[in-house]
Amino acid sequence: MVRIGFDVGGTFTDFTVHDTRTGALRYYKTPSTPSDRSQAIETGLAAIIAEYGIRPDEIDFVGHGTTVATNMVIERRGVRTGIITTRGFRDVLEIGRQTRPALYDYTQAPPPPLAPRALRFEVAGRIDAAGNELEPLDEAAVAAVAEDLAKTGVEAIGICFLHSYLRDDHEKRAAEIVRARLPEVFVSTSSEVLPEFREFERFSTTAINAYVGPRMEAYLRRFLERLQGLGITTAPDTIHSNGGLMSVETVRDFPVRTCLSGPAAGVVGAAEVAMAAGFPDVVTYDVGGTSTDVSLIAGGRPAFATSRLVADYPVRTPMVDVHVIGAGGGSIAWIDDAGALKVGPHSAGADPGPVAYGRGGREVTLTDANIVLHRLDPVTLLGGRMRVDEAAAREAIRAQVADPLGLTVEQAAEGIIRIAVANMSRAIRAVSTEKGHDLRRFALFPFGGAGPLHAAAVARECGIARVLVPQEPGTMCARGILMSDISLDFVRSEITEAKPESWSAILSRFTAMRTQGDEWLASGGVEPARRGFQAVVDARYKGQNHEVQVPLPEGEADYAAFLADFAAAHRREYGYDVADRAVEVVNCRLKATGRIDRPAASFQASEAMPAPRAQREVHFGDRWVDTPIFDRAALPVDQPIAGPAIIDEMSSTTVVEPGQTVRLEPTGNLVLETAA
Repeated sequence: MVRIGFDVGGTFTDFTVHDTRTGALRYYKTPSTPSDRSQAIETGLAAIIAEYGIRPDEIDFVGHGTTVATNMVIERRGVRTGIITTRGFRDVLEIGRQTRPALYDYTQAPPPPLAPRALRFEVAGRIDAAGNELEPLDEAAVAAVAEDLAKTGVEAIGICFLHSYLRDDHEKRAAEIVRARLPEVFVSTSSEVLPEFREFERFSTTAINAYVGPRMEAYLRRFLERLQGLGITTAPDTIHSNGGLMSVETVRDFPVRTCLSGPAAGVVGAAEVAMAAGFPDVVTYDVGGTSTDVSLIAGGRPAFATSRLVADYPVRTPMVDVHVIGAGGGSIAWIDDAGALKVGPHSAGADPGPVAYGRGGREVTLTDANIVLHRLDPVTLLGGRMRVDEAAAREAIRAQVADPLGLTVEQAAEGIIRIAVANMSRAIRAVSTEKGHDLRRFALFPFGGAGPLHAAAVARECGIARVLVPQEPGTMCARGILMSDISLDFVRSEITEAKPESWSAILSRFTAMRTQGDEWLASGGVEPARRGFQAVVDARYKGQNHEVQVPLPEGEADYAAFLADFAAAHRREYGYDVADRAVEVVNCRLKATGRIDRPAASFQASEAMPAPRAQREVHFGDRWVDTPIFDRAALPVDQPIAGPAIIDEMSSTTVVEPGQTVRLEPTGNLVLETAA
């Protein structure tokens, strides 16, 4: 049968098709449609069905990665949102943590709350820090607030009560009252979205969940209608921020969990592909049209985090630890007030896109620079399906960058690429060197349409000796979806000093969560034999404000072993431990996983070294060099090619600079030796 994964990006929507009967992998890309992201999904699936002769009833898995929720927050396109909270806590979203975006720049302000003050209401009712009821919920006040919010035209309401992570009956009852009076309004409670302490982060995450909920629902509805219109009846799964899959129903309730959807899939896929090729330690480097996403994989395991900022709003949910900067193929080159050349963070996106795409783009982008220097094909892209206009890109670079700076067009284009490479390299150091990792023992794993295009230069700048380029890297996030398991994270938050006498009570929290996880997996049709659970404790020394994560072994976890593991984790994170200091358990986390089948993909290589498909002049450094152009599909295994060379495939282009070598390794990946 046929499994299809696709990732909806800012510039392109990428597809990977796996025929499990033959093992064949196929790849496809189509421009994204910002006005309605589901349109590009339908366009791509229809083309795949027609081109590969697939019957819709043969498709037994559909996996979906999306940045729809993230883009809504970034572009402030969510709905009118109200908040109901505990009396005295109306301004939590505004007060925040009293941190400034830039320490010495008083002109920069934090982003405005997604729920303005006029739409935030207080009601009486109070739970204390031990979970005891100090004051009963004023149900009449909740009903009155619901009527007041209805008059303002809100489409979503977040309910955030103090200490609801310990006792949620007030929030549940308030939600019942609101839903009874406003059945068309999306209601989100903090005790369901994020049952953790730290009220600002919990309130912020709940507000975002409510803010994007109705429009995510509308997007999902259109998406499902388009699948049905194509005759695809398989219920789709969506990748979420921790790298696992969840059902459409779960996405409807918790859209905030998709804020790192596509990038997480790419990291999960990269970990599996790299391990299979014998590279357990890699830095993933995903360059799309709008952003560069980097992450670190050590020992075959991606790094995870529990919080991040989305458009400067705190989101707290388990997620793959990805560092994102505004540097992609569509990043715009511009000259600042001091006459310095900058690249990004703003992007030309998919519409209108780079100048060379001929869709109305007027501002020079990183892609235009690569086309002018012939590192990208100056005639067509996407395997010949997209024509490009080199002359238009050259003229734009001359007028906007070269002439104002007194440079040649080639010098200006080289400058654009060098600045982008420097930005990308800083992002890689942020997840590696700045966290104590020696980059010399890591390989660079580039993907995304523009990752392999700049990987040789980035690796050289970062001191990385080897680059591992997967098949069709421009569709790696879509391929990663096919390698992801079904999963959901559960959490219990209650600060408890870890002692021998309290240890059994701490472990009992995992028992309750495991019951929840079993029920959730069963509702998704996951058989008991395919279910797995990973327990993690967030712990800290008494008096600290931040925690380290300590995984617990399967079965009965030993108290003494936990203390030893905590001390080791603290040393890794902070460089020291305190043997005689009391340890507090803050959060107990459980990841419930439903393992899916991963049929092996087939890989076939050429037997003999082919002649180059073409030759063209490519600009390296300060000169044009006659450079061979190879089709990746025609390369044999373990036959080194000396640079300079260009290796083309449908979704990406790999540049091999002079002095470097590249070879195809047995599992189908390119290994670029950079002599860093």
